[in-house]
Amino acid sequence: MIAYLAASLVAVLLYGIDKAAARRDRRRIRESTLHLVALAGGWPGALLARRAFRHKTRKQPFGAVLWGCAALNVGLVAWLATSDSASGLRQLANLG
Repeated sequence: MIAYLAASLVAVLLYGIDKAAARRDRRRIRESTLHLVALAGGWPGALLARRAFRHKTRKQPFGAVLWGCAALNVGLVAWLATSDSASGLRQLANLG
């Protein structure tokens, strides 16, 4: 849960920075970076920031990829939590 909160905070910060850069016609954050943060667990923050900042809401391919990142992340976490083949990874996670 802490990882999701941290990644979501990073996502909100990145979306805010990118929106400010877009308004000032400055260098932007790559879409692939925004998607990577979402895939790493920051998708809740990315979805909230996208709506709050009204950022990249007209770019439908961006939205579809963002939802795909969320689905992949949830699927991976579910697999890690339930799969017998992921038991070694769960043990590693519990050591840290």
